[in-house]
Amino acid sequence: MYKSTLPSRSSALPPSDPVTVTTEEKLNVVVKRDGSISEFDVQGTLALQVLNDADGFIHLQIESQDIPGLSFKTHPNINKELFSSQQILGAKDPNRPFPSGQNETALVKWRIQGMDESSLPLSVNCWPSVSGNETYVNIEYEASEMFDLHNVVICLPLPALQEAPSVRQIDGEWKFDSRNSELEWSIILIDQSNRSGSMEFVVPSADPSTFFPISVGFSASSTFSDWKVTGIHPLKEGNPPKFSQRSRLVTANYQVV
Repeated sequence: MYKSTLPSRSSALPPSDPVTVTTEEKLNVVVKRDGSISEFDVQGTLALQVLNDADGFIHLQIESQDIPGLSFKTHPNINKELFSSQQILGAKDPNRPFPSGQNETALVKWRIQGMDESSLPLSVNCWPSVSGNETYVNIEYEASEMFDLHNVVICLPLPALQEAPSVRQIDGEWKFDSRNSELEWSIILIDQSNRSGSMEFVVPSADPSTFFPISVGFSASSTFSDWKVTGIHPLKEGNPPKFSQRSRLVTANYQVV
């Protein structure tokens, strides 16, 4: 019935509840050096995993934020009229359950377009300056209060170096990848205590454009759209199955060019 399945995430803990709902948004962001947005695209999916056939005869009550620029599509086997009128996800054919097993089934996909720099979860500014035979690079981040960011990595290309750059100051940790000539600046968690931070390092004289594009990676446990299931309604007699839900925001491509 449902052909659109997503493989289970090997990195996530296996589900312990009969029903698991996973909401994920992927960010495609390209920011210019002056801070203006070249690309800002959010693609989201709400996926369902049902462990047992008997628990597949359900309706999902959905709640989400009303966001400008959001457009969505439901799976072809979803009752579109029921969803548009009551925000309930249910099968077109109530006699056929949602698929069960170890795979997730995507029920809704959406896209958010037209957001500006004020909605960026993380802004990164880099200021290289040449002084004599050295280049001083100051780089800073500023995070939105909208999200707490996990496992943040800011990766800068470097000129070909014989030895690691001289890091003068840093909020977080750093690592020099000599094979790819890159400097990785990592912050385990950005929350209310460290919404901004900076780093300064020195390398031999180099063209300022050498340090771009900067690649950024992070995750968060909430999303822009805040799609979530507020309740499960069984279509047959008995109590609704227990359910859990996971939300995550991840970077597919996030660059400063």
